[in-house]
Amino acid sequence: MSNVVESQTPAPGRALLIKWLGLIIAVLISGAGVILGFWQGLPAQEVILYAAATFALVAWVWRAYAGRPADDAYMARVGVAGASPGEEAAPRSAGLELKSFLARNRVLLVASVILILAFLIASVTIKEFFSVFNIVSGLILLGLLVLSMTVSKVVVENRSAFIGIMVLVSLFIVGSINVDGFASLQNVKSMLLFASFLGLACVGQTLVALVGGLDLSIPFVIGSANVALLYLIGLGVPSWLAVIIILLLGALIGAINGILSFRLQGQALILTLGTGFAVSGGTQIITSIGSSFAGNVFGTVPDWLKNLAAMNGTTFGLPFPPVIAIWVVVAIALIVGMKNTIYGRYLYALGGNRTSAKRVSISERRYWVSVYAISGLVSAMTGALLLGWSGGGFIGVGQPYLFMTLAAVVVGGTSLLGGNGGYGFTVIGVLVLQVLTSFLVGIGLRFEWQQFIFGLMILPMVALYARSPHIRSQI
Repeated sequence: MSNVVESQTPAPGRALLIKWLGLIIAVLISGAGVILGFWQGLPAQEVILYAAATFALVAWVWRAYAGRPADDAYMARVGVAGASPGEEAAPRSAGLELKSFLARNRVLLVASVILILAFLIASVTIKEFFSVFNIVSGLILLGLLVLSMTVSKVVVENRSAFIGIMVLVSLFIVGSINVDGFASLQNVKSMLLFASFLGLACVGQTLVALVGGLDLSIPFVIGSANVALLYLIGLGVPSWLAVIIILLLGALIGAINGILSFRLQGQALILTLGTGFAVSGGTQIITSIGSSFAGNVFGTVPDWLKNLAAMNGTTFGLPFPPVIAIWVVVAIALIVGMKNTIYGRYLYALGGNRTSAKRVSISERRYWVSVYAISGLVSAMTGALLLGWSGGGFIGVGQPYLFMTLAAVVVGGTSLLGGNGGYGFTVIGVLVLQVLTSFLVGIGLRFEWQQFIFGLMILPMVALYARSPHIRSQI
């Protein structure tokens, strides 16, 4: 029995290394907060309170996370097998234990380094950003990140959804602490409004990604629909008929993308980008005839379209724009439909393994073209709704969605290789990006730095989801 107890006891070198390393990190972080607090002239009681809370949080997280036994699989790879019952375990060196710890937690460490790097960059570039308040907020965000990634190892089935929700909650808490009015009803409504536009634009990108493709024509279709709709209304076409025409044209462009990309397998990225440029240029040529304002169309937007997407719009008398309700209905229909309809199940099967899908008589061409057609249709609808929000046609209104749709899909956890993920995950990604954008705007960060932080955020998310086995390897 004594041998069994000894086999479960960590080596003295490992315990000592973890103890002192965690203590040093806690002291350094809390000490930096003390120095900064006194340098800014904050009350001593407040500085001491923050320092004590910071030290306790860092020390607790380190002890709870780093004090776990070494990964047996990793130890087996390096040639140190675990002791069997009745045998005394071989002593493990501190260096080997450190390698095991780094191997088991490399994704968390990379994410933490990126978060710290983003904080340092913001501190250098934004005036008065480096403060005790922001340091505490950063530590809270870091602590919640550690907690979410630790607990997510237990939540295996929907790991990406769990992590996404934890990140969303963390960002909202930090934003509420740092930005005045962040949690107000007006700001929440504003975030949901812009999330609705992005969420609708992501419908096509998600479906296309599920079959292993990409659609870079989305922002160009959005901008073209935005301009062409107001142009048709200006020509005297009834607004309801103009909307139907724009939606049908969007679906037609998407179908063309699907047909061409299916014939030229592996070229969907460049092909859809080329189609987008062609559509955008053609729209500007047509709408600029007799006008000196290429890419812009001025006119009167119908009141019903304004109500759909304006901040002061109402939904059956309720004080929120109908576009939010539209997004909710679309999201529920996709989430439920993709899991409970033949179309959805066949789409996952096709994205998971084309050869297997072909053997059970699933038409790859039909599904491939259909998802691109849906992408074009919903992109045109997004452009029409954005017209109601802006009140004027602008060809570049869709440009931000070139990056944001891809980012939302990736952050949500849908695999770009196809067959894994879904629109429910994209909804989480959309909300994370929108809350993060609102927070970064609230603290005064410029657009280019927002893009930089989005890029840093995507890297650990891709690394995290890439560790999960792809569905093709499970068939």
